[in-house]
Amino acid sequence: MTAEELREKYLKFFESKGHTIIPSASLVPRETDTSTLFTTAGMHPLVPYLLGEGHPGGKRVTSVQKCVRTGDIDDVGDNRHNTFFEMMGNWSFGDYFKKEAIVWSFEFLTGKEWLGLDPNRLYVTTFKGENGIPRDETAIEVWKNVFAKAGMEVEVAGDDEIIKNNIRIIPLGTEDNFWIAGATGPCGGDTEMFYDTRPFASTRGDDGSMDGQKFSDLVDSFRLIEIWNDVFMEFNKQLKKDKIDEANKLLFEGKKIPESFYEYLKLSQQNVDTGMGVERTLAVLNGKENVFETELFQPIFKKIEELSSTNYKLQTKNYRIIADHIKASVFMLADGVTPLNVGRGYVLRRIIRRAVRYGKLLGIEKNFTQEIAEVVIETYKDFYPELEKNKNVIFAELEKEENKFSQTLEKGIEALKKIFNSAIGGVDPENLPQGMVLTGNIIRVDGRTIFDIYQKTGLPIEISQEIMTGWGLAFDEQTMNEATEEFKKHQNLSRTASAGAFKGGLQNTGEMETKYHTATHLLLAALRQIIGAETYQKGSNITAERLRFDFNYPEKVSPELLKRVEDLVNQKIQEGLSVELKEMSKDEALKLAKVSFDPAKYGDIVKVYSIGEFSTELCGGPHVQNLSELGHFKIKKEEASSAGVRRIKAILE
Repeated sequence: MTAEELREKYLKFFESKGHTIIPSASLVPRETDTSTLFTTAGMHPLVPYLLGEGHPGGKRVTSVQKCVRTGDIDDVGDNRHNTFFEMMGNWSFGDYFKKEAIVWSFEFLTGKEWLGLDPNRLYVTTFKGENGIPRDETAIEVWKNVFAKAGMEVEVAGDDEIIKNNIRIIPLGTEDNFWIAGATGPCGGDTEMFYDTRPFASTRGDDGSMDGQKFSDLVDSFRLIEIWNDVFMEFNKQLKKDKIDEANKLLFEGKKIPESFYEYLKLSQQNVDTGMGVERTLAVLNGKENVFETELFQPIFKKIEELSSTNYKLQTKNYRIIADHIKASVFMLADGVTPLNVGRGYVLRRIIRRAVRYGKLLGIEKNFTQEIAEVVIETYKDFYPELEKNKNVIFAELEKEENKFSQTLEKGIEALKKIFNSAIGGVDPENLPQGMVLTGNIIRVDGRTIFDIYQKTGLPIEISQEIMTGWGLAFDEQTMNEATEEFKKHQNLSRTASAGAFKGGLQNTGEMETKYHTATHLLLAALRQIIGAETYQKGSNITAERLRFDFNYPEKVSPELLKRVEDLVNQKIQEGLSVELKEMSKDEALKLAKVSFDPAKYGDIVKVYSIGEFSTELCGGPHVQNLSELGHFKIKKEEASSAGVRRIKAILE
């Protein structure tokens, strides 16, 4: 089965069950969502509807959502971690619940006109109950009935997780079977489906039985592969109000917030949120050992072989890192992310540069990222037309970043060699006799030196660490930790997105965020009127304390023009204009409003917010009802964001 066929079957199946097919949302979360840098799951763009807001598509929707997860970047290269992936999903917003979700999951997995998997090779997990939430007996009973209808009498595992006799249902705790997209928000226990990939003696050298083995060990050894996850969202996890200030302090210090700081409140409606990875399911269906053996990676590996004159089987990790990182970069760039030194732009910059570094290790001397990007676009363009549409921008940004990093890498490696020579003594680390450094005593160097190199040359600390570890040097643990912490503070990776977010109500949109969100619409309209009608939003970030707004403009905006923009916004606030919402077809909406983002990112039915005749925008909200609620608008700073993009920071007084 091809990826195209898999996506089509999934959407067709759930359409037949009354679900509206919706397009993938952008990898960049909606501007009021400061909980994460990227869209990490299919449910992420749907949080407002899981919390009770009406969805234009109704109470049942289905999609294939593009996702990026950045927590596993350093693990990419093994046989299961990816930065970019696609997640098929179906959702119920207060409509059906556990029974229907489980029955349909089994039908799609085993039905001959759908995936046709052998039910005798399926195992499932359920939530065993923790944190004051009881064991999910309902899901267990539904699974027993589903298997019974397939002619299988199944049993439930004990706490030891040992597979024996007819055990097919394994209850597990919060870490495995309770799901939430971020630190807070809609959540609940889940049930996960696993497939036995190697059940026959011919592939194992034994009778193929799993009897007597622990479930988690079978998963860790990749004998059992998770292919689907049904989350039953019954709760809204929130910070306790009396813990918000303390949590912000811990967050700023880079410390983990204790579980005791949170509470689980019942949602006003019971929801279903499911996720089925395209890559992993494709591997299982086609009998592949891992996702990298599928059609979604093989053409990229072929291109890398052409560029490097090396072999995938001999350079597996390097190939996987390059393919994964360039693929993720292409999708990020298509959704408007640009390489920067903070936030999501830094993640993009990091993975592009990491791919370039591993390309150099394969002996690729020329710029190569564009050629790999072309293969990625060709592979995905039919389902994600925004890739083809934005390919010139994608190629230009990759080329620019690759040129910059080649210079940085050269300077950084020269600086690293000096440290190496100091530790070893007059030896070129890139021309070492095989095993020279890896024998004898471990040589440790001061970890803070590589942070110094970052400051002098711009070579990121994790790349310096990879290079020097590859040369056989180890870092003093204490100074390495100090360097890493200093680097995190310097980059301020995710904290810029979440610091202050709890104050404003990450768990539900706060009053000030709502005001600032409305103010961004006024600011864009004022900019269009004062500096040019072809002004578009290039990005924004909102907290409870301020708004930050990026827009296209070739030069610094003069103080005079800024004052006129500020005055115009305040004039509209003083007029007390109402904010009106209408739902209409996307085609109708595009006749009324200019949009800053690719129209393909919007569904067929959209929300249009109008502020008198001054501003008309497609938007998901939220907004104040009347501008008089905003107070006084004050521009605090105007600066460059990136080439051709300016940034305004403003407050409401």
